[in-house]
Amino acid sequence: MDLKIQSALISVFYKDGLEPLLHTLNQQGVKIYSTGGTRTFIEGLGLPCIPVEEVTNYPSILGGRVKTLHPKIFGGILGRRTEQQDLDEMQTYEIPMIDLVIVDLYPFEETIAQTNEEHLIIEKIDIGGPSMIRAAAKNFSHLTVLADKKDYSSLNELLLAQNGSTTLSQRRSFAAKAFEVIRHYDTVIANYFNAETKVLRYGENPHQEAKFTGQLDLIFEQLNGKELSYNNLVDVDAALQLIAEFQKNQPLFAIIKHTNVCGIAFGENGSDAWKRALAGDPESAFGGIIITNGNIDAGLAREIQDIFFEVLIADSFDAEALEILKQKRTESSYVKKRHTL
Repeated sequence: MDLKIQSALISVFYKDGLEPLLHTLNQQGVKIYSTGGTRTFIEGLGLPCIPVEEVTNYPSILGGRVKTLHPKIFGGILGRRTEQQDLDEMQTYEIPMIDLVIVDLYPFEETIAQTNEEHLIIEKIDIGGPSMIRAAAKNFSHLTVLADKKDYSSLNELLLAQNGSTTLSQRRSFAAKAFEVIRHYDTVIANYFNAETKVLRYGENPHQEAKFTGQLDLIFEQLNGKELSYNNLVDVDAALQLIAEFQKNQPLFAIIKHTNVCGIAFGENGSDAWKRALAGDPESAFGGIIITNGNIDAGLAREIQDIFFEVLIADSFDAEALEILKQKRTESSYVKKRHTL
């Protein structure tokens, strides 16, 4: 079912690339509702715009925390055009139909990358935006939702080519992307709240301090050895990223030192792969990070223990292998992967 867009609710943080789409909507006679900075931007282009406050009869309150969370807004988004009861209630309560929702989200991810001040971070947790996006995506049969600024131009092209209409499959596609945007946004927020900060032994150099924020136990389980240092973690990350590039269909070993690959090789078995990798640069391998895509058994442990290494990463360790390694390399760390990045 094609849908002719006659009204749009637009509330975005990023205005880059929005102008051509706004002009198209105006030329096609679309009634635009908007809030705050987006409304100022639209009016600055000389285009008509209806403030959301005129619909809700309620001002923006609590420092802008509450603007669009109102039945007249969500009724307009969630109302079903094929349900007579919905249509009757929308008429009774003077709820305008909204055919297009263009909303992006406060830059939470960018904020946590720029500051550690929690009050600034918390204020970038969007409430109204995700709510409107979810509502519009749920009701994709009856309206179009746009949740990514990268899609401004693609929607503009569709409206120009289709005389202001969208097809059901197009609306469903936009809805799917909208849910992905929300999923990613919520995941980043959850990770922020779940993150643990630990003080590392030292930074890149002994006189420097370092902290790690995150959940290492989701990536690996440390089975033995001293706490990993900043440089250890950098090399462990490089090792995990490296091995993730190869399919796990053949035994593989790699040796990393200061994020540089000293040796990497496939083999007929684990022992063969280890010998090939070590042969790449046996001198530089001393004190490096060793990683494999398989299990460490007792035989492999005896071979590997002949060289000093900082960390050994594997999918699993046999109990006998761990005992062999612990006896010879008590200062080294043994790590079992839970998840490959």
